[in-house]
Amino acid sequence: MAIIAKKIQEGKTKAIGELKESLSVAGDFIFTDYRGLTVEQITSLRKQLRTKDVEYKVVKNNFARIAFEQMATPDVSSYLVGPTAVAITPRDSNEVAKILFEFKKETPALKVKGALFSGMVYDAAKTEAYSRLPGRLELISMLMSVMNGPARNLAAALNDVPSRLVRTIKAIGDKKAG
Repeated sequence: MAIIAKKIQEGKTKAIGELKESLSVAGDFIFTDYRGLTVEQITSLRKQLRTKDVEYKVVKNNFARIAFEQMATPDVSSYLVGPTAVAITPRDSNEVAKILFEFKKETPALKVKGALFSGMVYDAAKTEAYSRLPGRLELISMLMSVMNGPARNLAAALNDVPSRLVRTIKAIGDKKAG
């Protein structure tokens, strides 16, 4: 049974406001259980995530639950149980999920609980499947390759006509000379 406080505590209200402010800069969040990781491992993970402008923040579950409720996001309270750290992802959430799952292979103590991507809640299995998809930059390069193909083939075909003519004239010249 929860005890309801009659007096609003300024420190907690301020902490929730600060958490809400740091969460509001991003649209995607990945929830992890960091229990069993050493300080060096967490520092290494944070360093890898910082390359993608991601903040990896250990949160108080109750504060995070209230902040997410105030932000009117779907219910993520099932992921806010036990020790929780949130990867706050402003963009390229696919690549961040890849980093987390690669780190999980090296350090099995890290557990990905689930995620909130673009207003949709993903469990751990769906998050892992999402991490296997090609990233934004990979998709752009694939699209550019597909778009470049016809132009490259046209250039090769147009270049082939004059070179065939030159080879034919040279073959005729060689035949008459010989």
